[in-house]
Amino acid sequence: MNFRQIEAFCALMACGTASRAADILNVTQPAISRSIAELEREVGFPLFTRERRRMIPTPEGQMLYRESEDAFAGIERIRMTAARIRNLGSGDLRIASLPALGDTLAPRAVKLFQEANPHVPVTLRVVGSSSVRELILSGEYHIGIVSNEIDLRGVERQLFERYAAVCVMTASHPLTAKGLITAEDLAGQAFVLPSPEDASRIKIDQIFGHRNIRLRVVAEAYSSATVCALVCEGVGIGIVNPLAAEKYIRSGLVVRPFLPEVVLMTSLIYPLGLQNSIISRQFSDVLRSVSKGIAPSGDAV
Repeated sequence: MNFRQIEAFCALMACGTASRAADILNVTQPAISRSIAELEREVGFPLFTRERRRMIPTPEGQMLYRESEDAFAGIERIRMTAARIRNLGSGDLRIASLPALGDTLAPRAVKLFQEANPHVPVTLRVVGSSSVRELILSGEYHIGIVSNEIDLRGVERQLFERYAAVCVMTASHPLTAKGLITAEDLAGQAFVLPSPEDASRIKIDQIFGHRNIRLRVVAEAYSSATVCALVCEGVGIGIVNPLAAEKYIRSGLVVRPFLPEVVLMTSLIYPLGLQNSIISRQFSDVLRSVSKGIAPSGDAV
């Protein structure tokens, strides 16, 4: 029993005549008849009775058809997936991102990618950079967006973007009068720190430690987005990736440049050998084009 026989059988069941089934499958009528005869020999019972020019399904043929429909639908799904793989390099796209970019950059890139590729299902998962690496190492996800601060052994890697962290505060905070915030300005101010797992935390600790500036830490948050949310509520001041700050500006967040510069480097990572797949290249290109246009400069109010 093979696919050609099942295909002919299902077409004949749907059409009722060998000639119409042949037209649908773009084969000759004798080819349909031959496939049905071969299938009947293999299953060991008649699938149709011949009445004039029509083929009438036997009860056994109807039972087999019900089973064949499910199997045939599965084969069609495999065929469609194969077509997507042939055209795009993968049947779907699974992306994992660190929170600072996963809440802003990645959703916009997904929207643009799906406008161009509406038949490619996309999964976006937002987790810490180390967890992103684990998802890529396991092969479960195709593209990861991570901080360069983590161990990147065992994956394909492309440098992505360099961001300078910004200082964020509410519009009512006295420091909004300054166009540039320095580490010294934050001495004694209520401060919201990113968690130790965040790429910026080590650099922030180093900047203030080297200057012997004691921060008045009032809260810690797992992600830059949560830092921004706490700042919007007036909990304190924060230093975050500018992409994380971008969507909170509409909620009254004020963004200022910060010195000394806190440089946040990011990379795109892939399972070994998959960096050059068509679908990965397409989405990576979309990510880069979106990134050029959405980071606030540090003077937004």
